[in-house]
Amino acid sequence: MFKQILIISPSWIGDCVMTQPLYRRLRELHPDCVIDVFAPKWSMAVFERMPEIRRVIENPFGHGALALRERWRVGRELGQSGYDQVIVLPNSLKSAIVAAATGAKQRTGYVGEMRYILLNDLYKLDKQKFPLMVDRYTALAGKFVGSSQPHLQINADSQAAALAAHSLDKSRKIMALCAGAEYGAAKRWLPEHFAATAQHYAAQGWQIWLFGSQKDFDVSEEINRLSGSLCVNLCGKTNLAQAIDLLACADGVVCNDSGLMHLAAAVGAKLVAVYGSSSADHTPPLSDTAKIASLNLDCSPCFKRECPLGHTDCLRKLLPEQVIRLHGELGN
Repeated sequence: MFKQILIISPSWIGDCVMTQPLYRRLRELHPDCVIDVFAPKWSMAVFERMPEIRRVIENPFGHGALALRERWRVGRELGQSGYDQVIVLPNSLKSAIVAAATGAKQRTGYVGEMRYILLNDLYKLDKQKFPLMVDRYTALAGKFVGSSQPHLQINADSQAAALAAHSLDKSRKIMALCAGAEYGAAKRWLPEHFAATAQHYAAQGWQIWLFGSQKDFDVSEEINRLSGSLCVNLCGKTNLAQAIDLLACADGVVCNDSGLMHLAAAVGAKLVAVYGSSSADHTPPLSDTAKIASLNLDCSPCFKRECPLGHTDCLRKLLPEQVIRLHGELGN
């Protein structure tokens, strides 16, 4: 009898990417298992690129919504599929309520937020043993044997459709620049630094594509203006599936510590990730073709949304030449 497993996923795109090694490990431990994922609509395209997953089920609840009665009802509906195990990746009480309502015999997750009654296969997180978020997720499979990297599948037909939809092609090399970071300004490299990077690669004949959400459109427009209108601004114009396919076309990627960084790493891009207020010790790009750009100043990482000292030197003094040199070390 095969084992049916339901994963209650995190919400952030980067975290969603980092869950894939968990599914790989579950399949190693239970070769005949089937894995479904309960995930927010905006993240579903990520899970659809993971061959370990049978089905992605939309999680209808927003970030802040309690809706405890509704969560119980949805959990009961999920339980009709007869799951043997539910693994809860968020550390919230809300997620554990959905798991408990399924009636699954094994309900797995980390201790937290009064979840003792709701979950019965509890792990206590050892942050020193598992400094990496990806390993914290993978450890919930049991019998942890080491780190592995996410790898998203790229479908050639889907990629060709994404290129056609945005009148793009791969006739020249592509540098992808991702200027956004949802957490705050202290994680965002300066527009003038991105623009100088764009000018460098454009002078070598590369195309420059700018990626991000609608929130990143204005700053990307500024980068395009500062570069001399050398870029194609795709911010807010692609859906997530298209962004994944188009990032996989890129010959190079420069980005902040963001969800797009994790996507770029998972499609095997030659990536330079810029770190300012945050640290690569916890959520680095999980790829052998990635470099970290950080000045490691005494005041960083501070993990603040805005620079508490008012100068953002960790990003301002990290010059384009340093990032370009790191990308060159990856090979063109």
